[in-house]
Amino acid sequence: MFDMMKIMGQIKEAQNKIKAAQENLVNITAEGESGAGLVKAVVNGKKHLVNLTIDDSLNNPQDVEMRKDLIIAAVNKAVDAVEEKARQVMKESTDGILPNIPGFDLGSILNG
Repeated sequence: MFDMMKIMGQIKEAQNKIKAAQENLVNITAEGESGAGLVKAVVNGKKHLVNLTIDDSLNNPQDVEMRKDLIIAAVNKAVDAVEEKARQVMKESTDGILPNIPGFDLGSILNG
């Protein structure tokens, strides 16, 4: 039989660790690049763009569409990479805290 007080304590501990990990997401970053490194974007765990580097060779007025496409691609790659990093950090923050309950998906909580 489950010890309800123990489980409630574990849930509270997990909530505290999740909150701390969520607050730390601002310190997690990932980089995405496109155009063989002509555009580099850095995004933090809150999915905010924190740095963007565009090679000077893309400053030609005729390259507006290509520059736009490369920026979008680099930012999207950075967002995808930081989402994976953030998911891993959140998973590690709660690893071993809660019992393995069949059907209980902690991932849905972490991604919300």
